[in-house]
Amino acid sequence: MTACSTIPPAAREALAPQGTLRAAINFGNPILANKDAAGQPTGVSVDLARELAKRLDVKLELVTFTSAGAVVDALKANKVDIAFVAIDPLRGQDVLYSAAYVVIEGAYLVRQGSPIRRNEEVDRPGIRVAVGKGSAYDLYLTREIKQATLERAPTSPAVVDFFLAQNLEVAAGVKQQLEADAKRVPGLRLLDGRFMVINQAMGTPRVRGEAGVAYLRGFVEEMKASGFVAQALQRHKIEGAAVAPAAP
Repeated sequence: MTACSTIPPAAREALAPQGTLRAAINFGNPILANKDAAGQPTGVSVDLARELAKRLDVKLELVTFTSAGAVVDALKANKVDIAFVAIDPLRGQDVLYSAAYVVIEGAYLVRQGSPIRRNEEVDRPGIRVAVGKGSAYDLYLTREIKQATLERAPTSPAVVDFFLAQNLEVAAGVKQQLEADAKRVPGLRLLDGRFMVINQAMGTPRVRGEAGVAYLRGFVEEMKASGFVAQALQRHKIEGAAVAPAAP
Protein backbone atom coordinates (compact mmCIF):
# COMPACT_ATOMS: atom_id res chain seq x y z
CA MET A 1 0.00 0.00 0.00
CA THR A 2 2.99 2.29 0.01
CA ALA A 3 3.20 2.95 -3.70
CA CYS A 4 0.55 5.18 -5.19
CA SER A 5 0.54 2.94 -8.28
CA THR A 6 -1.01 0.14 -6.19
CA ILE A 7 -4.05 2.24 -5.27
CA PRO A 8 -7.19 1.25 -7.18
CA PRO A 9 -8.22 4.16 -9.44
CA ALA A 10 -11.77 3.85 -8.09
CA ALA A 11 -10.48 4.47 -4.54
CA ARG A 12 -8.59 7.61 -5.55
CA GLU A 13 -11.61 8.85 -7.50
CA ALA A 14 -13.90 8.24 -4.51
CA LEU A 15 -11.63 9.86 -1.92
CA ALA A 16 -10.27 12.78 -3.95
CA PRO A 17 -12.53 13.27 -6.98
CA GLN A 18 -11.24 16.82 -7.55
CA GLY A 19 -7.58 15.82 -7.33
CA THR A 20 -7.29 17.33 -3.84
CA LEU A 21 -8.04 15.48 -0.61
CA ARG A 22 -10.25 17.75 1.52
CA ALA A 23 -9.77 16.57 5.10
CA ALA A 24 -12.01 17.85 7.90
CA ILE A 25 -9.98 18.73 11.00
CA ASN A 26 -11.94 19.23 14.24
CA PHE A 27 -10.36 21.61 16.75
CA GLY A 28 -13.28 20.76 19.06
CA ASN A 29 -11.51 17.52 20.01
CA PRO A 30 -8.03 18.36 21.39
CA ILE A 31 -7.03 14.69 21.36
CA LEU A 32 -7.18 14.74 17.55
CA ALA A 33 -6.22 18.29 16.56
CA ASN A 34 -4.87 21.56 17.91
CA LYS A 35 -3.24 24.71 16.58
CA ASP A 36 0.54 25.07 16.69
CA ALA A 37 2.38 28.26 17.68
CA ALA A 38 1.79 29.65 14.20
CA GLY A 39 -1.92 28.86 14.34
CA GLN A 40 -1.64 25.96 11.90
CA PRO A 41 -3.45 22.62 12.40
CA THR A 42 -1.43 19.92 14.13
CA GLY A 43 -2.22 16.59 15.75
CA VAL A 44 -2.89 12.92 15.13
CA SER A 45 -5.67 13.56 12.60
CA VAL A 46 -3.48 16.00 10.67
CA ASP A 47 -0.65 13.45 10.51
CA LEU A 48 -3.03 10.79 9.20
CA ALA A 49 -4.51 13.16 6.61
CA ARG A 50 -1.04 14.05 5.33
CA GLU A 51 -0.01 10.41 5.09
CA LEU A 52 -3.21 9.50 3.25
CA ALA A 53 -2.79 12.34 0.73
CA LYS A 54 0.81 11.26 0.19
CA ARG A 55 -0.26 7.70 -0.55
CA LEU A 56 -3.06 8.82 -2.85
CA ASP A 57 -0.54 11.12 -4.57
CA VAL A 58 -2.89 14.11 -4.36
CA LYS A 59 -2.77 17.57 -2.81
CA LEU A 60 -4.13 18.03 0.71
CA GLU A 61 -6.54 20.73 1.87
CA LEU A 62 -7.19 20.90 5.62
CA VAL A 63 -10.71 22.21 6.27
CA THR A 64 -11.00 23.22 9.94
CA PHE A 65 -14.04 23.08 12.23
CA THR A 66 -14.74 23.72 15.91
CA SER A 67 -17.26 20.93 16.54
CA ALA A 68 -17.94 17.35 15.50
CA GLY A 69 -21.48 18.29 14.55
CA ALA A 70 -20.20 20.78 11.98
CA VAL A 71 -17.80 18.16 10.60
CA VAL A 72 -20.62 15.66 10.09
CA ASP A 73 -22.76 18.33 8.43
CA ALA A 74 -19.90 19.00 5.99
CA LEU A 75 -19.60 15.27 5.27
CA LYS A 76 -23.34 15.03 4.63
CA ALA A 77 -23.15 18.02 2.28
CA ASN A 78 -20.20 16.46 0.43
CA LYS A 79 -18.06 19.52 1.25
CA VAL A 80 -15.16 17.39 2.54
CA ASP A 81 -13.78 14.05 1.37
CA ILE A 82 -12.67 12.50 4.65
CA ALA A 83 -13.15 13.27 8.31
CA PHE A 84 -12.01 12.04 11.70
CA VAL A 85 -15.18 11.32 13.64
CA ALA A 86 -16.56 9.06 16.33
CA ILE A 87 -18.45 6.00 15.15
CA ASP A 88 -22.13 6.52 15.89
CA PRO A 89 -25.20 4.74 14.46
CA LEU A 90 -27.03 8.02 13.78
CA ARG A 91 -24.12 9.44 11.81
CA GLY A 92 -23.75 6.12 10.00
CA GLN A 93 -26.82 6.93 7.94
CA ASP A 94 -24.69 9.41 5.98
CA VAL A 95 -21.11 8.33 6.70
CA LEU A 96 -19.08 5.23 5.82
CA TYR A 97 -16.46 4.42 8.48
CA SER A 98 -13.14 2.68 8.86
CA ALA A 99 -12.59 0.75 12.06
CA ALA A 100 -11.45 2.88 14.99
CA TYR A 101 -7.85 4.10 15.08
CA VAL A 102 -8.01 5.46 18.64
CA VAL A 103 -10.38 4.98 21.57
CA ILE A 104 -11.25 7.86 23.89
CA GLU A 105 -13.01 7.78 27.25
CA GLY A 106 -16.10 9.87 28.01
CA ALA A 107 -16.27 11.15 31.59
CA TYR A 108 -18.34 13.31 33.94
CA LEU A 109 -17.17 16.34 35.94
CA VAL A 110 -18.89 17.94 38.95
CA ARG A 111 -18.14 20.54 41.61
CA GLN A 112 -16.17 19.39 44.65
CA GLY A 113 -19.21 19.80 46.89
CA SER A 114 -21.58 17.85 44.65
CA PRO A 115 -23.37 14.88 46.25
CA ILE A 116 -22.85 12.95 43.00
CA ARG A 117 -20.02 10.44 43.49
CA ARG A 118 -20.63 7.77 40.84
CA ASN A 119 -21.49 7.75 37.13
CA GLU A 120 -24.71 5.86 37.85
CA GLU A 121 -25.96 8.77 39.98
CA VAL A 122 -26.01 11.25 37.08
CA ASP A 123 -29.21 10.08 35.39
CA ARG A 124 -31.63 11.35 38.05
CA PRO A 125 -34.54 13.81 37.93
CA GLY A 126 -33.42 17.42 38.33
CA ILE A 127 -29.85 16.78 37.15
CA ARG A 128 -28.76 18.95 34.21
CA VAL A 129 -25.79 17.75 32.17
CA ALA A 130 -23.71 20.03 29.94
CA VAL A 131 -22.61 18.45 26.64
CA GLY A 132 -20.96 19.67 23.44
CA LYS A 133 -23.63 19.98 20.76
CA GLY A 134 -23.40 17.21 18.17
CA SER A 135 -20.46 15.47 19.85
CA ALA A 136 -20.24 11.67 20.06
CA TYR A 137 -21.11 11.73 23.76
CA ASP A 138 -24.06 14.09 23.10
CA LEU A 139 -25.47 11.54 20.64
CA TYR A 140 -24.79 8.69 23.08
CA LEU A 141 -26.32 10.45 26.09
CA THR A 142 -29.32 11.58 24.04
CA ARG A 143 -30.11 7.90 23.55
CA GLU A 144 -29.17 6.69 27.04
CA ILE A 145 -30.19 9.40 29.51
CA LYS A 146 -33.75 8.85 30.73
CA GLN A 147 -34.29 11.21 33.70
CA ALA A 148 -31.60 13.90 33.66
CA THR A 149 -31.71 16.82 31.19
CA LEU A 150 -29.04 17.58 28.59
CA GLU A 151 -27.99 21.21 28.10
CA ARG A 152 -25.93 21.84 24.96
CA ALA A 153 -22.86 24.06 24.81
CA PRO A 154 -21.88 25.24 21.30
CA THR A 155 -18.67 23.14 21.26
CA SER A 156 -16.93 20.53 23.43
CA PRO A 157 -14.11 22.84 24.65
CA ALA A 158 -16.81 25.29 25.85
CA VAL A 159 -18.64 22.70 27.98
CA VAL A 160 -17.08 23.42 31.38
CA ASP A 161 -17.38 27.20 31.10
CA PHE A 162 -21.00 26.69 29.98
CA PHE A 163 -21.58 24.31 32.92
CA LEU A 164 -20.25 26.94 35.33
CA ALA A 165 -22.05 29.90 33.75
CA GLN A 166 -25.40 28.08 33.72
CA ASN A 167 -24.84 26.62 37.20
CA LEU A 168 -25.50 23.08 35.97
CA GLU A 169 -24.96 19.93 38.03
CA VAL A 170 -22.72 17.89 35.68
CA ALA A 171 -20.41 18.42 32.69
CA ALA A 172 -19.85 15.56 30.25
CA GLY A 173 -16.95 15.28 27.83
CA VAL A 174 -13.76 13.65 26.67
CA LYS A 175 -11.80 12.73 29.79
CA GLN A 176 -8.63 14.56 28.73
CA GLN A 177 -10.50 17.81 28.05
CA LEU A 178 -12.24 17.61 31.44
CA GLU A 179 -8.96 16.83 33.21
CA ALA A 180 -7.43 19.97 31.67
CA ASP A 181 -10.47 22.03 32.73
CA ALA A 182 -10.28 20.64 36.28
CA LYS A 183 -6.68 21.87 36.48
CA ARG A 184 -7.67 25.24 35.00
CA VAL A 185 -10.68 25.85 37.27
CA PRO A 186 -10.43 25.24 41.04
CA GLY A 187 -13.14 23.33 42.87
CA LEU A 188 -13.99 20.71 40.25
CA ARG A 189 -13.52 16.93 40.21
CA LEU A 190 -14.01 14.09 37.75
CA LEU A 191 -16.11 11.08 38.65
CA ASP A 192 -14.14 7.84 38.66
CA GLY A 193 -14.24 5.64 35.59
CA ARG A 194 -16.03 6.41 32.35
CA PHE A 195 -19.58 6.43 31.04
CA MET A 196 -18.64 5.43 27.50
CA VAL A 197 -15.77 4.62 25.17
CA ILE A 198 -15.63 6.75 22.04
CA ASN A 199 -14.30 4.95 18.97
CA GLN A 200 -12.63 7.49 16.68
CA ALA A 201 -12.52 6.46 13.03
CA MET A 202 -12.00 7.90 9.58
CA GLY A 203 -15.15 8.52 7.59
CA THR A 204 -16.17 9.48 4.08
CA PRO A 205 -19.57 10.49 2.65
CA ARG A 206 -21.80 7.46 2.09
CA VAL A 207 -22.66 8.73 -1.39
CA ARG A 208 -19.05 8.04 -2.45
CA GLY A 209 -19.66 4.29 -2.29
CA GLU A 210 -17.53 1.39 -1.08
CA ALA A 211 -14.32 1.85 -3.11
CA GLY A 212 -13.05 4.76 -1.06
CA VAL A 213 -13.93 3.44 2.37
CA ALA A 214 -12.48 0.03 1.53
CA TYR A 215 -9.13 1.73 0.95
CA LEU A 216 -9.57 3.83 4.13
CA ARG A 217 -10.17 0.68 6.16
CA GLY A 218 -6.96 -0.90 4.96
CA PHE A 219 -5.06 2.35 5.50
CA VAL A 220 -6.24 2.65 9.11
CA GLU A 221 -5.31 -0.95 9.91
CA GLU A 222 -1.82 -0.40 8.51
CA MET A 223 -1.42 2.86 10.45
CA LYS A 224 -2.26 1.03 13.69
CA ALA A 225 -0.14 -2.04 12.99
CA SER A 226 2.92 -0.08 11.86
CA GLY A 227 3.04 2.05 15.01
CA PHE A 228 2.19 5.26 13.11
CA VAL A 229 -0.82 6.06 15.34
CA ALA A 230 1.04 5.21 18.57
CA GLN A 231 3.98 7.39 17.54
CA ALA A 232 1.66 10.27 16.64
CA LEU A 233 -0.08 10.07 20.04
CA GLN A 234 3.32 10.13 21.74
CA ARG A 235 4.69 12.92 19.55
CA HIS A 236 1.70 15.15 20.30
CA LYS A 237 1.79 14.21 24.02
CA ILE A 238 -1.75 12.83 24.00
CA GLU A 239 -2.59 10.91 27.18
CA GLY A 240 -6.36 10.64 26.93
CA ALA A 241 -6.49 8.11 24.12
CA ALA A 242 -5.13 4.69 23.21
CA VAL A 243 -4.51 2.97 19.89
CA ALA A 244 -7.60 0.97 18.96
CA PRO A 245 -7.23 -2.80 18.59
CA ALA A 246 -6.98 -4.33 15.13
CA ALA A 247 -10.29 -4.75 13.34
CA PRO A 248 -11.68 -8.31 13.49
